[in-house]
Amino acid sequence: MTLNILFSAGEDRWLEYKQPLNNAFERVGITVNLDQNLAPETVDYIVYAPTENELNFSPFINANAVLGLWAGVEHIVTNPTLNLPLARMVDTGLTEGMVEWVTGHTLRYHLGIDAQLNAQNGSWAPVIPPLARNRTVGVLGLGELGTACARALAALNFKVFGWSRSQKSVPGITCLSASEGLVQVLEASEIIILLLPLTSATENLINRESLGQMRQGAFLLNPGRGALIEDAALLEALDRGQIAHATLDVFRIEPLPQNHPFWAHPRVTITPHIASETRSDTASQVIAENVRRSEAGEPLQFLVDRKAGY
Repeated sequence: MTLNILFSAGEDRWLEYKQPLNNAFERVGITVNLDQNLAPETVDYIVYAPTENELNFSPFINANAVLGLWAGVEHIVTNPTLNLPLARMVDTGLTEGMVEWVTGHTLRYHLGIDAQLNAQNGSWAPVIPPLARNRTVGVLGLGELGTACARALAALNFKVFGWSRSQKSVPGITCLSASEGLVQVLEASEIIILLLPLTSATENLINRESLGQMRQGAFLLNPGRGALIEDAALLEALDRGQIAHATLDVFRIEPLPQNHPFWAHPRVTITPHIASETRSDTASQVIAENVRRSEAGEPLQFLVDRKAGY
């Protein structure tokens, strides 16, 4: 039997994913008709990433599931026409990229690399950083990506606190939850990493109040979601030295407008949403495996709880 797979993620991604997806389906032994244009009633599965034109899912009356290409689903779960199971992307390449970005920038702050690069003036003035075991790092968000980053940092010997809305247990990580736990993590950590999903409960979580709860001179990394941070409050905290430096990879508007004050702020480093990217080869394997599972009557992996928003 041939399955009809609709690819609804834009022309650029189609060119990138067409061959890897066909290869992945072939490896799991599934024959597919993969196309960007299929009659809605014939579609069995939808491979999806939001584009400028929001997809109306209503006509896909025989589809079994929507298979997202992104880890974040906040732009999908709000679609009022979505009445199909939705699986988010948990990709090994995406996870590896995030771990590398987070550990790299954490070590940059930990070792004081910026100060060393800015002090190439012939002055011999050693500043010895503490060992990682004497540095506390807080990871807000203990999903797939947050947990992977927390484990990597713990493996480097950092003292790692993890916070999530519901209580988690991760070996080697001090896991906290609820509002009291958040305050504990903010107060204890010298470096804070944001890897929370964006929901109504997490939007603007990093605001004037929570920034004031952080240690004086803390560092902030945000490779998660731009709207986790209240921009004006962060700029104020940077100006008064409450936050020593922020490295930001995600923003409320992307690309970040050229006139945004983050660009010119001496205590802000901007990376253009490169912390982690879904890789077409590994992501295609995840999608093909989920279709295989569905066709075999097995539960889909990485199903989204639409009420929770992730």
